[in-house]
Amino acid sequence: MKIDFTKYADGLVPAIVQDFDTEKVLMLGFMNEAALQKTEEIGRVTFFSRSKQRLWTKGEESGNFLELKSLAIDCDNDTLLIKAHPKGPVCHTGADTCWMEKNHSSNFLNYLEDIIDLRKKASPEESYVAKLFSKGINKVAQKVGEEAVELVIEAKDDNESLFLNEAADLMFHYLLLLNAKGYKLNHVVEILKSRHSK
Repeated sequence: MKIDFTKYADGLVPAIVQDFDTEKVLMLGFMNEAALQKTEEIGRVTFFSRSKQRLWTKGEESGNFLELKSLAIDCDNDTLLIKAHPKGPVCHTGADTCWMEKNHSSNFLNYLEDIIDLRKKASPEESYVAKLFSKGINKVAQKVGEEAVELVIEAKDDNESLFLNEAADLMFHYLLLLNAKGYKLNHVVEILKSRHSK
């Protein structure tokens, strides 16, 4: 990747930051060669601050870092597209993005996975998710089994509401189990895609 830092008089190039998972555009910053190099070295997005006239790692004060996932350059070699995992709100106003948008996927299941990540860190007294996680992987797996049996039982009857609610319960607890094992739904989707292509 060879970016042309000489194209603009100040030696800076625009760097568009996009959420790796949700694909929402989070912010726009500027980078010089040193900022790009530091970003690649530490794995956290670093800009050149025009107001502070120095390198600035996003989140250095707030802790809301942008963990680098990938870098791409545009066809003119003068703009970067950075995909990252945000560790909190991105905008200085406290909003998820600098365009005041909520940063969640249009896919609700991906959004729900983010909520599970947040709730498992809560107090077990305040969160069902945290309480279940506190009991360990065996209890989480057992709960998935229980919900699967309940869904099968409801499948034999003709009560649409009960069947769909049990299906939702199973899906929710399945996401909990994936999380407990360190995986996301996308890991399973990739396997399904690979099978589909055969």
